[in-house]
Amino acid sequence: HTIESKESACGCAGAYTAHAALQLYAEAFESVGKLKRLEGFCSHYGADHYGLPRNEGTITLEKKKWVVPMRYNFGPDEVRPLRAGEIISWSIVS
Repeated sequence: HTIESKESACGCAGAYTAHAALQLYAEAFESVGKLKRLEGFCSHYGADHYGLPRNEGTITLEKKKWVVPMRYNFGPDEVRPLRAGEIISWSIVS
């Protein structure tokens, strides 16, 4: 939801995570010592379960810190991402 709709009297629920979904998953898997299972979780298990072909493209993550922007443009509005202004330990490099 946009900042305007979240920071209002009725306040819409939800957290914007699309900006760093894979990087956040990498942090979570690493925190429990299961980083080796990240690729399967992100790339194989869903496709295999539903009998779909696996995606042939690749994404490379690197242990490289970055600061999440305070906001992202969302059409004419803005969204505040999860962990805005905070550091995420993983980056997509390709």
